[in-house]
Amino acid sequence: MKLTLGFSPCPNDTFIFDAMVNGLIDTKGITFDYVMEDVATLNLWAEQGKLDITKLSYNTFLHVVNKYALLHSGSALGEGVGPLLVATQPIPQEEIDNLKIAIPGFNTTANLLLSLAFPKAKNKTELVFNEIESAVLNGTYDAGLIIHEGRFTYQQKGLTKLIDLGDWWEQTTQAAIPLGGIVTRRSFDKELCATIDSIIKESLAYSWERYPELTPFITENAQEMEEDVMRKHIQLYVNDYTTDLGEKGEKAINTLFEKAKSGGLLREEMGSGIFY
Repeated sequence: MKLTLGFSPCPNDTFIFDAMVNGLIDTKGITFDYVMEDVATLNLWAEQGKLDITKLSYNTFLHVVNKYALLHSGSALGEGVGPLLVATQPIPQEEIDNLKIAIPGFNTTANLLLSLAFPKAKNKTELVFNEIESAVLNGTYDAGLIIHEGRFTYQQKGLTKLIDLGDWWEQTTQAAIPLGGIVTRRSFDKELCATIDSIIKESLAYSWERYPELTPFITENAQEMEEDVMRKHIQLYVNDYTTDLGEKGEKAINTLFEKAKSGGLLREEMGSGIFY
């Protein structure tokens, strides 16, 4: 059986999927025809139902939950892993509503958190995530919403933090921050979904057994990133929730759904459960 799979070239995703897409573990008769794209593209494709299995932002999952089911493995959740709103100089938070802001995608969880924290901040433009810092530095935008490795490097580039939206979420909800998840088509039977789940867990275990070694699949796909930054990225975004969401992870995702619904940001009612 061949299944299509989409994930990003970021180190946390390549670390998770390396073994299963490169034939390093037993994939139980399944071949994965994979593509790597930025999160905004993967979110768009999820809305179109393009791939069998895909990484997506939890914000997008809110809107495709009747099309895709969440796997227990592969997610990016945690504490202290949220997006940052940055600018070239300090700006009072009461002025954020009026800023011209570059975001990494309208359907990213980063933008959902920004929308929940600052619902009146409407002047947003979508850019590829790794273009945001430069666009703020050259004055095209007043502020930028950064994700991934940007939280490790923004100060070196001369940017300052206006707010850590992850901290805001944790203090507001006392829940972990749901950033991205791995979903499969809801039309797949439970046995196939469970098999995919188990393969992801084994692939992740394979990578951890060899860590801190980084394979060429990880290093060659990480754009302009030093290996120490790659490891920081993996250590931050790949954690116990990635192996299995568990009760605490599921609670965090349910909280996100509830907050989005109460904020008028959920486009359709959820007809099915979150998981397969």
